Amino acid sequence: MFKSFWLTCRRTCGRGIYLFLSVMVVAGIWVFSPEPTQAFSLPELIFRGIQVIQLANLSDRQEVALGQQINRQLTNSEFNIDRDRATSAYINRIGQRLAQESDRPNIPYTFQVVDDNNINAFATMGGFVYVNKGLMAAADNEAQLASVIGHEIGHISARHSIQQMRQMAIASGLAAATGLDRSRVVQLGVELALRRPHSRQAEYEADILGLSTMGRAGYAQSAMVDFMKKLLNRPSPPSILSTHPATADRIAAISQEIDPDLASGEGLNNAAYRQEIRRLLGS
Repeated sequence: MFKSFWLTCRRTCGRGIYLFLSVMVVAGIWVFSPEPTQAFSLPELIFRGIQVIQLANLSDRQEVALGQQINRQLTNSEFNIDRDRATSAYINRIGQRLAQESDRPNIPYTFQVVDDNNINAFATMGGFVYVNKGLMAAADNEAQLASVIGHEIGHISARHSIQQMRQMAIASGLAAATGLDRSRVVQLGVELALRRPHSRQAEYEADILGLSTMGRAGYAQSAMVDFMKKLLNRPSPPSILSTHPATADRIAAISQEIDPDLASGEGLNNAAYRQEIRRLLGS
C-alpha cells in the first residue's frame, strides 16, 4: 500500500516541483529586494522565476538559435564583417579544424573576420567566433592565431556566456529576467560579447580548454604562451589583453599545462604565415 501511495505521489507531485522551485526563487527575490525597480503580479513573477531556471538549461538547439540572433545584431549594427572569400575561408579552415577537436564538437561553428585593425577576438554563444584583422596581422604564425581561436572556442565549450547571463539575471532581481524576453536575451548577449570581460576563472578555463584543443588539432601548444608574451611586450597592451584579467598569471598557468610532447607541432612557420597574411590582408 505504501509503495502504491509513493508511486502516486511521484506522478502527481513531480510536476509541481518545478513550479515550487520557481515560487521559492521569486519569494527570495521579493523578500530580499527592498527597492524593486518595477511592480509585478505574482503570476508574472512566478513566470519570470521559471524563465531564469530554464536559462541554465538551454538545449544546444536553443543556444545556437540565440547565437544566430546575437550574430545578426552584431554584424548589422556593431561592426563590419570582412566579406573577402579567401580571408573568410582561411579563418574558417583553422576554426573548423580546432572546433572538431574541442570539448563540444557537435554544434555548428561560424568563424568570421571583423574588419578592424585592433588586436581582438571574441565569441558568443552557439558557436560564433569573431577574429579582428588586426589580430591576424599581429600573430607571427598560424599556431599563434590558432591559440586565440582555440581560447574563444573554449568559452563556447564551457558555456561561459550562458553562465554570465544567468548570474546577471539573478543579481538584477529578475527585474529584467533574461529568460523571459527573447529580445532582452539577445541584447544582453551583444553586451556580453562586446563590453563585459569574463571572470578570471572563466579565462583560465578557456585557456586550458583551448590549449588542449590546439594539441589535439596538431598545433604547437607553445604558441599560446608565445603570443601572449608578444602582446605583453608591446608599449601599450592591446584590447584583447585589457579585457582579460591577470595576463601574466595566465601565462604562468598555461606554461605549466603544456604537454612537452605537444609543445612543438604544426603552424610555427613564420615566413609562410607572413606570406599568407600579405596575400589576404595586403599587409
